[in-house]
Parts: sequence; structure tokens; C-alpha cells
Amino acid sequence: MQADSEQTLIYPFKELHSGDVALVGGKNANLGEMLSQLSQSGIRVPDGFATSAQLYRDYLKQNELDSPIATILHAMDDGELTLAQAGQEIRQLIENGYFTQAQESLILDAYHKLGEKIGVDFAAVAVRSSATAEDLPEASFAGQQESYLNISGDEQVLDACKQCFASLYTDRAIVYRQEQGFEHQQVALSIGVQQMIESECAGVMFSLDTENGFPDVVMINGSWGLGETIVKGSVTPDRFMVYKPLLEQKNKRPIIEKQLGNKLEKMLFSQPGSSDHPTVTLPTSNDERKQLVLSDDEVLQLSRWAVIIEQHYGCAMDMEWAKDSHTQQLFLVQARPETVESHRDSALLVNYQLDKTSAPVLLEGASVGGAIAIAKTHTVLSPDDIDSFPDGAILVTERTDPDWVPLMRKAAGIITDSGGPTSHAAIVSRELKVPAIVGTEHATQILPSGKTVTLCCAQGATGRVYDGEVNYSTQEIDLKALPATKTNIMINAAMPDGIFHWWQLPTSGIGLTRIEFIISSQIGLHPMALLHPEQVTDPGVEQAIRTRCEGFPTMADFFVDNLALGVSKIAASQYPKPVIVRMSDFKSNEYRGLLGGEFFELHEENPMLGLRGASRYYHPHYREAFQLECKAILKAREEIGFDNIIVMIPFCRTVSEADKVLEVMAEAGLKRGDNGLEVYVMCEIPSNVILADRFAERFDGFSIGSNDLTQLVLGIDRDSAELKPMFDARDDAVKSLIEQVIRVAHQKGCKVGICGQAPSDHPEFAEFLVDCGIDSISLNPDSFAKGCAVVAKAEQALAKANKI
Repeated sequence: MQADSEQTLIYPFKELHSGDVALVGGKNANLGEMLSQLSQSGIRVPDGFATSAQLYRDYLKQNELDSPIATILHAMDDGELTLAQAGQEIRQLIENGYFTQAQESLILDAYHKLGEKIGVDFAAVAVRSSATAEDLPEASFAGQQESYLNISGDEQVLDACKQCFASLYTDRAIVYRQEQGFEHQQVALSIGVQQMIESECAGVMFSLDTENGFPDVVMINGSWGLGETIVKGSVTPDRFMVYKPLLEQKNKRPIIEKQLGNKLEKMLFSQPGSSDHPTVTLPTSNDERKQLVLSDDEVLQLSRWAVIIEQHYGCAMDMEWAKDSHTQQLFLVQARPETVESHRDSALLVNYQLDKTSAPVLLEGASVGGAIAIAKTHTVLSPDDIDSFPDGAILVTERTDPDWVPLMRKAAGIITDSGGPTSHAAIVSRELKVPAIVGTEHATQILPSGKTVTLCCAQGATGRVYDGEVNYSTQEIDLKALPATKTNIMINAAMPDGIFHWWQLPTSGIGLTRIEFIISSQIGLHPMALLHPEQVTDPGVEQAIRTRCEGFPTMADFFVDNLALGVSKIAASQYPKPVIVRMSDFKSNEYRGLLGGEFFELHEENPMLGLRGASRYYHPHYREAFQLECKAILKAREEIGFDNIIVMIPFCRTVSEADKVLEVMAEAGLKRGDNGLEVYVMCEIPSNVILADRFAERFDGFSIGSNDLTQLVLGIDRDSAELKPMFDARDDAVKSLIEQVIRVAHQKGCKVGICGQAPSDHPEFAEFLVDCGIDSISLNPDSFAKGCAVVAKAEQALAKANKI
């Protein structure tokens, strides 16, 4: 909106729009935009009003502060005053100023009208700073100025307004403006006075994945009480992720991640007369720590709001939400453009790869930044100790807030005790491009200053601190330079964590994801122990299993839900392209390693050729557990919505075994052909090739497992060091079977792919596969660029020879 006159000093939010940044700052302009433009979409925003930037300029003028502020800033630039001294002197000058009677009347009249609208005398409000160079798409000043919560009464409101004005000159705000090239005295400040939501829970929300820029998800963090605990990093919040493209599909609930945070404390309103402070921070109860703060319906509602807001603004958004403890209604209390991942170079993919190591893992936490840093640690418990922090050290601290930014700029990496992926430490680390691991719980206790460590954020959502120096490599993939191929190039996926790192690769889908990796890392329990806990005779093990499954209707639900979420997250990275999910292929000795596994697994002399793969699925020892796997896939496909999932059966020895497995799957609701379900079989046993025509009648495709096929064709243990030189998928006997299965499968209308390193490691093997007409080659993601080049070259060579 345009000001009616130079004297217009107060604007109701509903009269403001996103173009009014110069008038009321970015935060208030965006609040007005949502209230005026998006309320009809069902989005609830607490009402309020903004003071104009002109009021700030008038305040400085009437208190004759412009010249003294300029003098102090010059003294700081000349080195006569430190940053801290200059900031303190300016803030003191502003706080000691006065409002004119007319200004006080305007502010308080608007405050009283807001109370009347809410129906409360002296309503509790949030008094927030909104700078005129804030929340722009190219620069975020979020957190640089102060907000004051649970402010009530005329005197408190006026005092909070002065403190907001003064916070334009916090140390961090001064430094940020300098680095962004803004003249200090050209930036003005508006105040937003907004109805305060007494939050049962609150948090932050992004319309993309903040770690890698994947644009198709909404990421939500939440904790009990007011949202300040998340931003300040004093808690590790609950984390939710939702896949946006499926949100509007009928009867789909595309939540792909639900992660319980510790939520050790909560910030609440102080009771009247009980404290000098408007808020109080208390420990949470055990029940609160074990319970997610949002229901699935609430997660989906917030996600739909995020999509509406993102579409309205035309860019990725960073939002804050709250749930009213009285009405149980959700509100959005802030929105601003996301300014880090949405501005990343989309043509260059940088991949850090840690070498294999036996170095001990000292700590784990949430990974931020995707990079690796090696340096000596230095513990700092106060930002006042910035001068003692050596440049290029790894900062170890309890948590950070905006006062820490000057120190964080000097660090090679950051490790905190508390906080989550949207805490202050995480947000600033991303912006500074400094890797960080947050929420380790014990870093300040475990890591002494001066200890050399390797901080690794390149292994997915979990960051790890390794003892000592571990070598690593860096790979830069120019996505524009990748050659096109006629053969479909897919990738292998092991874990849901980190899968979105590869979303920019121009793949044809995922050719292999192994659910045993999800079972071992995210579930960790033997599925039969969940179905028959009475057979777990060790009370300690039984209690550990029950504790892990707390919060779920049954222990079986724990397995199904977690497996479904893990598979869905992998499927989301490629939707709607095909994602081939191989059912579990643990050997009996590997199953024994799961909690409770010792009570259900046989001792086998040769597990590699024992009860594994398809033979388990109908066996009395495992049939019920396999049906849990089927239910998880069914949930991922039909309830969550990823119908791009293709099921693959490993180590299927005979045709009759294939029939038994398909029958067990159908009993669990996973029937081939229903809702477009395709079922593939691994081709890794000579019998799969010899009877390929009959297997093709039961399956929709084959995936060649070259390692097991080579092992069984040549009679060589794949793990034998002595026979390693003979173990080669390029052997004529192995190639003969591969050529045969491709030919027969194509005659029967089945697709054939291969998953493994051989095609990227050996150009002549890739040329052989292309010559055979293989449909797809699936590679590890870090081999994708090399594999594309090798396959493209093979196709060119064959084209020259007029073979394709």
C-alpha cells in the first residue's frame, strides 16, 4: 500500500502487502500479505499492526540521535571503539529516548483496538522488529533484531517498542549489514505488534529441504511451548517431512519422515505476578519427550499451507507456526523467502566422500552443510570469548544465538550440544557454508580443546565426529556436461538419509534399494521379536525392544510404519520415475545381529547359500515377518502414495519358490498387477537364466546381480582374498548367461537391468551390456557421472559399427 500522508505512522496488518517493505519492513509486509491475500485459503495468521519506518526516523530526529550514532559508527570504523562498545553505546542512546504524546497515543490506541478485537483487555502480544532491508529474497536479516514475547500492558508495549528500535544496532546486525553492503543509517525499523499465541507447541517450516535444496518437500520442526527454544537451539525438536506433489491426491497421506526429538525443555508464558520475566523455561515431562508434538493431520495441514504460500510468493519460503493451547488451532506467525539453498548453483553438484576408516566415532548429531572439516576443537561457552578463538578451529559449544555470529565466521566447523536442523546454529552454518553437527548432547563434555577431529556431514542426516584426521575426497559434477544416453542410467540407494543429496542427477530412477539397510539402521529389531516377544527370554532384551516401540499401537506397527517411511523417502527422491525396492536379503548370521535376533535365527555353516532371500518369505521361521515387509510396501504405495515403487524378490532359486512367494505377498495385500504393481526378480542364480522363460511368466522384469551370479557360475567365494583375481563378471561364462537372460526376457516382454560397479569400472563390459540391449544400468550415485560417460562412449562405438 501507499502511505496516505507523511504522517501515517500505524498500519493494521490487513492493509499491508509484500511490496510495503520500505514502509514497514519485510516481516510486517509479509504478515500483511498473508492476512490480506491468503486468509481466504484457510491460512490463519494472528492479527496485529505495524508502526511505519517513518516513526523510527521521527524518533531518532526528535531525540537528536542521528549525529551521535554516526559519530559512534565512524569511531568504530576507525578502530577507536570495538564493535561491542559501539553497539552498546548506540542501543543505550535509543533506549533512553522518548516518544511524543501523539506517538504514544497512536501506538496505544492501536494496541487497545487489537485487544478489543481479540476480546481481551491488555492483550498479550509479540512485539517484533521488522527492518526495511529484511526478509528479501536475496538476503535474510532474520534473527538480527529482537522480538519480545508475552508483552502485556501499555508500559510494557512502549518499552518493548524502544528495545526493538535499539536492536537495530545489535552486534550481529551491525556485522550483517556491513557484509551485505547496507549503509547502517539507511536502514530503518518498523515494529510489528501481533496477537500472542499461547502455544501448546510451535516451530518452523520450510518449503524445501534446507540441506540440499530438494524442492518437492515441506520440512517441519516442532517442540512444546513457544518456538523460541527451536530457534535458539536449546532443544532438539521433532522433525517431519511431507512430499508436496502428492498432497492434493485423494486419500493420500504423503508424510515421508517422522523423527522424535528430545524436546528437553519448553518456554511458556509466566503466570501473572510469578516472575519478572514474561516467559519462563521449564523441563518437559517424560511423556512429552516421548510424544510427537503434531498429529499426522496437523502435519498435512501445515504442509498444505506451505504450498499455498510458496505458490503465492513464487519462491521457496521459511515460515514459523504455532498451535494455540486453548483453541487447538494452528497459526502461521511469520513467513519470509528462503535465501540459502534456493540460491545455490543448480548446475554443480559437490560430493564429499570420506575414506573407509576404523577411526572411532566420538559423537553423532544432526548433519548440516554436507561437507567435511578437519581441525582442532576449541570449546567456547560465551560469545564474549571471540578473541580467544583461533581462526580455522572447530567451535564446540552448548548452543548459539545471533550474538555468536562473529565467532562462527572464524570457525572451520561447528559442534553443539543441543539444537536441530532449524536451530540458529544450523541456519547460520548453512548461510556461512560452514559444516556443523548440532544436537550431539555431550560435545562440550567429551571434546577437549585442542583435539584434532574430522567433522563429517557427508553421510546423510546424521553427522559424525571422528577421532583424529580421516582422509576424504571431493567430487564436483557438472550436471550440464553429463552426456545423454539411450540406455537408462539409474542409481542404487542404500539409505533414506542423504538420498535427496542426489536429486539433481538426471537419472531414470532407482534400480536397487535394499530394505535390509533400513531395517538395520532405522529399526534395529528382529521383526519376529516384535510379533512374538514371549519368545525373547532375556528380560533386558525384551524391555529394550518394548522401549523402542513405545508410542505405537503394536510393536508390529513400529516395524511397518518405520519401514514404510524409509522406503517412501527414497521413492520420493525420484517420483514418478521407477524405484525398485528389493525385499530383505539378510543372511541368518546378519539377522542374529538385530536386537532379539538370537532367539529366532538358526546357526548355519554357510549362510551365503542358506536360508536367505525368497526361501525365507514362505518359511515358518520368517513368513509372518515377511508379511510385515509387504504391509510396509503396501502402505508406502497406497496410503502414502508412491505407486512408482516396484518390488523385487532376491535369491529366488526355483519357479515353484516364486509361486510361493507371490502367494504370500498376495495374502498380505501386495498382489502383482493390483494398482499397477510390478514385481521383479533378481537374476543371480544360474537357474534364473536356465529357466528365464518360466520366471518371465511370473515376474515383470529381471535385475542382474552380477556378484552372486559370478560367484555361483564360477564357484568362487566372492569374499575370498586368495581367489580374488579370478572373480570377474567379465568372464565369458558369466557374460554368456547375461546375454542369454536379456535375449529371453525381451522375447517374453520383460525388462532387464543390472546393478553394480562393473559397467562404470570396465568400459568394455558396459559396451557388452549395451550391445546385448540391456534396458538399464544402475550405479552407485558417486559413479553416475563416470557411468554416463562410459555408456555414452559405448553407444557411440556400437553406433559406428552399425550395431545400434
